Amino acid sequence: MTEDVTGRRAFLTAAALGGGAAVLVGGATAAVAQTASAPGTLQAIRDRGELRIAVAPGEPWFYKDQRSGEWYGLGWGVGVALAKELGIKATPVETTWGTAIAGLQAGQFDVMFTMDATPQRALAADFPVQPMFYYAQGVLLKDGVTVTTWEEMNKPEFKIGVVLGTSPDRDITVRLPKATIERFPSADETGAAFVAGRMDAISLFHPALVMLQSKVKRGSIVLPEPIRQSPSSAGVPNQADKSWRDWLGLSMDYLYQTGQTQKIFDEYLTYRGIDASKVPAIMRERWTKA
Repeated sequence: MTEDVTGRRAFLTAAALGGGAAVLVGGATAAVAQTASAPGTLQAIRDRGELRIAVAPGEPWFYKDQRSGEWYGLGWGVGVALAKELGIKATPVETTWGTAIAGLQAGQFDVMFTMDATPQRALAADFPVQPMFYYAQGVLLKDGVTVTTWEEMNKPEFKIGVVLGTSPDRDITVRLPKATIERFPSADETGAAFVAGRMDAISLFHPALVMLQSKVKRGSIVLPEPIRQSPSSAGVPNQADKSWRDWLGLSMDYLYQTGQTQKIFDEYLTYRGIDASKVPAIMRERWTKA
């Protein structure tokens, strides 16, 4: 059945501007309110006619084609989809991961997708209640190595590489106290050591592992059990008016529940020459349960 895009757009917009009405979309209830005295943040974005999306190089979230200057990736694709729902254009605003919070505070852009909500970040920016998608801590295994659980790797002869100071580094340190852990400054350096045969596996969050595997062209990706999952989100300016934050959360949930976020991710993988059917999903419901 063909979906009524115009009706859906009006429904989502009414949800955010409807003076405290509670609505149910994709299994999530969101109560949104707006004062009648002045246009809210969401209305201001619509009046401007553009959604300013922070973009920072880092696959598979954001990728700039140097020949065309066009942006691609999961974060950009979701932004374009939501701008379409609002009937406005998506405008990229280049930033860096290190300065994105400051950019939100300064009002340089309206949103940065694929920014994880943490207690520290929440002191300076705002985040929707609903997650954007989920990723899991995975491992890229050397060809010929087969494991399905974390405990199978917890032995001195198993060598695993991580990026120093990352969440996977902290988790692996606790989860695999008996394994031999090698730490590197970056994913590229970790990948080079993997290619050189120095390790049995690399551990990163699985979308980043997918991109690394496409570069090193070897190994297999698994999500060891018990699966260690983490939600991703989108950062917005922390303002008194919450219409934009609440509409964004409701709409991200809608895209997730209807499979559109997964489709955007799969389409990006295909664009980069990766077989999406062989990549773990970003919908946790599709992961193998422990």
